[in-house]
Amino acid sequence: MSELYGSDAYAPREVAQRIETVGVAKARLATLPLLMLGMLAGAFIGLGAMFFVLVKSDPTLGFAASSVLAGLVFSLGLLLVVVAGAELFTGNNLLAMAWADGKISTAEVLRNWLLVCLANFVGAAGLAALVFASGHTDLNGGAIGQQVVKMALAKQNLSLGQAFFRGVLCNVLVCMAIWMAMAGRSVTDKMVAIVLPITAFVAAGFEHSIANMYLMPLAMLIQYFDPAVAGTAPVTWGGIAGNLVPVIAGNLIGGSVLVGLAYHVIYRRTPLEVTPSPPRASSPNPDK
Repeated sequence: MSELYGSDAYAPREVAQRIETVGVAKARLATLPLLMLGMLAGAFIGLGAMFFVLVKSDPTLGFAASSVLAGLVFSLGLLLVVVAGAELFTGNNLLAMAWADGKISTAEVLRNWLLVCLANFVGAAGLAALVFASGHTDLNGGAIGQQVVKMALAKQNLSLGQAFFRGVLCNVLVCMAIWMAMAGRSVTDKMVAIVLPITAFVAAGFEHSIANMYLMPLAMLIQYFDPAVAGTAPVTWGGIAGNLVPVIAGNLIGGSVLVGLAYHVIYRRTPLEVTPSPPRASSPNPDK
């Protein structure tokens, strides 16, 4: 059968197979490397968020330019995860494909999601502590620290529905970036596949749970130690939980259901077949 979508990249059906194979390996990874790779992923996404804040703290940029450029530099985080190797909760929502195909158990999926999510938090919050200790948030006359607090408070004040649906939309784009990166055969291919979906979700203001695990603890540190922002409304642990719970739920639905399970139905549960066209009838020969 000829391939429905021809290119030098892996075809979508091959990507589905690769994602399932990788999903089985991820689900059965030993605990210590899983946790260490999870902490790396949290730190990598935090580095992308740090780069993002640097752009957003510049008041000379217009709204569109600031949003798009900030999304572009945030792509660093997922590039590090995909190319350098790490375990990211939002990307691992694609384990739903291997689960739906019966290749891994529910317990294996839940173990991976729980351990990776916790490790991502440790890595992201740990990076936040290092960034604060470095004095990075004092740059640009303290504008970076003020921007972090401003964003963290905005996240804390989102309604449950807003946080959830922004989480859904975010992880549709994140998992599509990972899906397309799996189609690539080189680092350049993966970079091209990742940048636009990540830029889009950041520019649109959607919610990524792991990025929030960096930004919100960093805002708490700034408020506690920096008198310049101490008078603003506080970012609290309750506020962090109030954001992360619906955002994690939204990320889970967006990645596992709207991407993973949707592609499972298309390519794995009911393998796509292209029906050949029937042969054309011969034209009658008036000479016979």
